[in-house]
Amino acid sequence: MLFGEHNAHLHQIEDTLGVHIATRGNTISLSGAEQAVKTAQGVITQLWDKLERTRNLASGEVDAALRFVRKNGHAQADTTDPIKTARSQDIAPRSPNQAAYIDAMRTHEMVFGIGPAGTGKTYLAVALAVSMYKEGLIDRLIFCRPAVEAGENLGFLPGDMQEKIDPYLRPIYDALHDSMPGDQIAKKVANGDIEIAPLAFMRGRTLKNAFVILDEAQNTTSMQMKMFLTRMGEGTRMVITGDPSQVDLKPGVQSGLHEARNILRNVEGVAFVEFGTEDVIRHKMVGRIVKAYEEHKR
Repeated sequence: MLFGEHNAHLHQIEDTLGVHIATRGNTISLSGAEQAVKTAQGVITQLWDKLERTRNLASGEVDAALRFVRKNGHAQADTTDPIKTARSQDIAPRSPNQAAYIDAMRTHEMVFGIGPAGTGKTYLAVALAVSMYKEGLIDRLIFCRPAVEAGENLGFLPGDMQEKIDPYLRPIYDALHDSMPGDQIAKKVANGDIEIAPLAFMRGRTLKNAFVILDEAQNTTSMQMKMFLTRMGEGTRMVITGDPSQVDLKPGVQSGLHEARNILRNVEGVAFVEFGTEDVIRHKMVGRIVKAYEEHKR
């Protein structure tokens, strides 16, 4: 289990750290630069400790251990408690910034998760929201997005209002299904414990004892962002996620996310977690694509 099928886990460590790993029975021999060998030894020891605790090790967890090494310069086990969802599996951070993000959401009333696609901003926020709801720490889950995508607007879509807004909110449904069985989602939506709606539906409301997530916040205007942030009521936590590189607002319209990052940076109770290409958890090609676009922009 430690080595992986056809030694896949060991090959992953070799490729990332530039070491050579040879095995004979249960013996592992490491060779290469001194610091790289020490790091590889630490990673393998860390993974072995996890195996002894959980009896399970996926390639994503090997990747996570290597991410922490690249960030810290040495093998260091993450101490962040995994998120317990309504499904059987726990969700653990896969990078140091994800660990910081989870810790921030647990300790702050308002958290901004800012960075490129695939870094887990929305996924982890939804998972923690479901976990807190399950524990009875909040009464409702509210998820919203601005209905602005790639220059289109709701009027161009067929169907009634619900059918028009569903495509904009589908990514939230996808994340929710990974944290809660589908039949429970339908029941919670029907009784109002879960609300998934466009940002415009938040106007004029005060949200109490809720976990509220604003996704794709880079597509809010300054006025929309201020409107959303001031909906907070007693016992409510807010998480705002967005990717500043994917703004679909009309030219000349300032992103509310960019403005909020400047205005609220030093406000007590507000935390900002910045993600980078090294935090992209999707297919490895996604990280390479994001990095290539960033280099092209520079």
